[in-house]
Amino acid sequence: MLLVGLTGNIGSGKTTVGRLFNGLGVPVYNADERGRYFLTIPEVKQQVLKLFGDVIEGNAGDIDRKKLAGIVFADENKLEQLNSIIHPLVRKEFRQWANEQSRQPYVVQEAAILVETGFNKELDRLILVTAPEKLRIQRVCERDGVTEEEVKQRARHQMAEKDKLAYAHFIINNDETQELESQVKVIHNQLLRISRSKH
Repeated sequence: MLLVGLTGNIGSGKTTVGRLFNGLGVPVYNADERGRYFLTIPEVKQQVLKLFGDVIEGNAGDIDRKKLAGIVFADENKLEQLNSIIHPLVRKEFRQWANEQSRQPYVVQEAAILVETGFNKELDRLILVTAPEKLRIQRVCERDGVTEEEVKQRARHQMAEKDKLAYAHFIINNDETQELESQVKVIHNQLLRISRSKH
């Protein structure tokens, strides 16, 4: 079984692409979504609250993700501290999850910072979803109701798209000039071939 990474900078549309792979019957692990889930687990929540204080506590005693994002995206050290709590949990869960899917030709891990964390080295192939910066910013502003400056602040913590190209085995262009579905199908068929040739 192949372990395939799916990544792309903020607003590139990697989650949409992940859904298309899922629609072809491919198991997809959404690392960013699982990271958010871990913030709701009591012992993890306690660790994070201890680190950041009750300024990030929401009304119901949960973590206010918007407040947390405001802190970590403005302070590199704080972001690293948060990642040092969440990333090991996500990695461990992904490995267990992948083992359970061992009969599949390949599985996909979708994550924003696969290359930045070095986790891409543990995967067999990497798919990069690309889109022009202006379009990516516009998408995130519309999706999250944030300002252009807030999106740029988040994006600063990601490696530039042009630098990620060197790590990618496959590239999906999501600039709205090419159909996504057909690009996904081509890569899907190639991955099935690679998986078969390994057996």
